This record gives sequence, structure tokens and C-alpha cells, in this order.
Amino acid sequence: MSAQRLIVVMGVAGTGKTTVGRLLAEALGLPYAEGDAFHPAANVAKMSAGTPLDDADRRPWLDAIGAWMRDRAGRGGGVVAASSLKRAYRDRLRVAAPDAVFVHFTGDRALIEGRMAARRGHFMPPSLLDSQYAALEPLQGDERGIAVNVTGTAEEITGRALAALRLPHDSRRNPL
Repeated sequence: MSAQRLIVVMGVAGTGKTTVGRLLAEALGLPYAEGDAFHPAANVAKMSAGTPLDDADRRPWLDAIGAWMRDRAGRGGGVVAASSLKRAYRDRLRVAAPDAVFVHFTGDRALIEGRMAARRGHFMPPSLLDSQYAALEPLQGDERGIAVNVTGTAEEITGRALAALRLPHDSRRNPL
């Protein structure tokens, strides 16, 4: 694993991006950044009120994450949790960090919905899960990244992600 690795943990709300993202960063010896911390206050207020963000709302958020990634690219890499639901969002992040690798957390909708319902103190209500799935564009064959199922404990998910990140990959499909 390169010390310069930049990893974006992506997926719909409730997949464990924060919890597993932190564990992944710790296991790789990289700094972690929470994507939610980059949202402007207006975005948090909008989501807290149950209103999905649109592309215009996400631009400043993506640019702030991109700036962090660009900075970390020159200082050893890092792991950031950011939903990155659409290809256009991932492309915007790749402008800032062309070598970024995306780890897409996937799983059964009922499992994810249950995890969202059990969360306490998070601004994203479970009612926005439909909008997350509606916006989701899974990784495409020409994007650097992997998909990791989120069934199991945070430690099991982290182990699967680490194993997948270290596997040799077909350079024609999701090269790492």
C-alpha cells in the first residue's frame, strides 16, 4: 500500500462510512476526515429539515473535500468519508486528486435503513434514504475503486475493504 494513497469512502447514508472510514484510516496509518464536517451550515439545515441536497448545494461541499484531498496528496495521503453518490461528484473530486481510490459501501436496503433509524444525534433523517438511492450511480468500470458489502461488524467490513484494496486488480476494470 502506498503511503500516498487517497481513499474516499462512499455510499448512501447509513452504510458506516464514518465508523469504518476511521478504522480504515487507522489500519493504514493515514489521517481521517469526516465529509459531513465540510458541509456549509445551510446544507446541514436543509438536510435536518428533511430536504435532500441538490447538485448546487453539493458543489461547495465537494470543493472543500477536494481541497483537503489536494492538500493530503502532497503530504502522505488520507481517508475521507464522502457519499460521492454521482459520477459527476467523483469526477469533481478527481480533479483535485486524480489518483483517489473510491471504496463504495454497499448493502441490503433494510440493513442500511435499520442502521439509520438506530443512529442518534445525526442530522440526516432516515426519510432521506430514498433520495440517496435515487441519486446513487455505482462506480463504473473506468473508475478506480472497489465495492465492499457492509454486512457484519465494522471490523469485518474494514477487513474486507483492506483485503480488496491490497488485491491485484484487472487494470481494465477499477484499477487500484
